Amino acid sequence: MIDRIQWLGHGGFFIQGPPLIYINPWRIARHTFLADVILIGHDHYDHCSLADIDKLRGSETLVIGNERVAREVSGCTVLRPWQSLAVDRASIKAVPAYSPQSWQHPLNEGGLGFIISINYFDIYYAGDTQIIPEMDRIHPDIAILPIDGTGTLTVSEAAEVVKKMRPRWVIPSNWGPLTEGASQLDVLQFKREVGGRAEVIIPTAPLRITALETE
Repeated sequence: MIDRIQWLGHGGFFIQGPPLIYINPWRIARHTFLADVILIGHDHYDHCSLADIDKLRGSETLVIGNERVAREVSGCTVLRPWQSLAVDRASIKAVPAYSPQSWQHPLNEGGLGFIISINYFDIYYAGDTQIIPEMDRIHPDIAILPIDGTGTLTVSEAAEVVKKMRPRWVIPSNWGPLTEGASQLDVLQFKREVGGRAEVIIPTAPLRITALETE
């Protein structure tokens, strides 16, 4: 399953299902396959990009977000924390994502992360969050964690989350050329701090999708 998760840059990811799931697409290439599902964690411009949603959205695409996202995206399906729904072979559960020690992602904005259960794997996309008590309930096979520390997990905090959750694989997010504050050096530091607790998957470059493998 890990080879079916591709980084799109910053906090954006693509999961090659079925279903085809995009998470927080931002500044993506124009020539991409239409999504079955688009997950939007909150309404900030670098996660809720209307232009990128329009690039990926077809007549049957399901867009999922919180209430603030639904105000911006017509036809958005609202999930509240711990609610879930089934889409084809996947189960998608919304989980809280917020920053108790920062003004940037307050609890009352209702930010979301997601647990995507597909092909017998649980993928936890943390979203823009710091360490929160709700994480104690989450024990995924694959964790996608921010490391930029701009109202989100720092490198060391993300490594602490890995220590608690003990996923088999972990992928850093919110870094790279589209992100201020997290670089390749931060990713390498994260890998060192995780140590042998999980396999850290480091994408070499953001994916620009032109074709998909077929089963």
